[in-house]
Amino acid sequence: MDLGLTGKVALVTGASRGIGLAVTRTLVEEGARVVAGARSVTDGLAALAATGKVHPVRVDLTTEDGPARLVDAAVTTYGGLDVLVNNVGGGHPRPGGFLTVTDAQWTESLTVNFLAAVRTTRLALPHLLEREAATIVSTCSVNAFLPDPLVIDYSAAKAALASFSKSLSKELGPRGLRVNTVSPGPVATDLWLGEDGVARTLARAGGGDPDAIAAQAAGASATGRFTTPQEVADLVVLLASGRAGNTTGADFVIDGGLVQTL
Repeated sequence: MDLGLTGKVALVTGASRGIGLAVTRTLVEEGARVVAGARSVTDGLAALAATGKVHPVRVDLTTEDGPARLVDAAVTTYGGLDVLVNNVGGGHPRPGGFLTVTDAQWTESLTVNFLAAVRTTRLALPHLLEREAATIVSTCSVNAFLPDPLVIDYSAAKAALASFSKSLSKELGPRGLRVNTVSPGPVATDLWLGEDGVARTLARAGGGDPDAIAAQAAGASATGRFTTPQEVADLVVLLASGRAGNTTGADFVIDGGLVQTL
């Protein structure tokens, strides 16, 4: 299936690894040119840059000038912008409960998971509106509507991102710009499986086995496994394409059947 992304210009945040790297790779495979924002250029991102179709930008989107530098790089490098993928984000398990989460931690979570997308979108929007059928896709989470005290600040920030995206879709729909979100359940990335991820943090706090904790989390879904970054990327790129041409204001859950309500 041709997604019609050949020649399009995309901006992807949090592009160095996991979902963001998979989205960047998939956009390139579909013929797009990508400006990839990340705090560091990993080997995977460097390999994509070597194709000549990815322009990596080292940037911290929690800083005041980060979003502006990233958007300016996209417009300067490729002359415009057709697709924005707000993917940057992250969370830290709080096994000690709500009272252990400091103001600084709340601020960090809200900034990286919500305000980074707000600020990047604000700066990218004038350029997106210059293009026909531009799109914004943001990586949300099932925790936006399935709050978990273990990631209480992350859950609140993702709920804010979901609400923001829905509101924005109503404003921009009449102007031809679509806004959607993708909400993964547990994904096989560092957020769950890394050294400071959920599984190892819980194991350190309770003396358990991180592999057993991860297996238990995977077993809570109907498919019995974590989603892969590539599976999320495929959904994101489809939504970014013209094949989803009348889809806006929607959230697409990819969680292996974890959420059992209608």
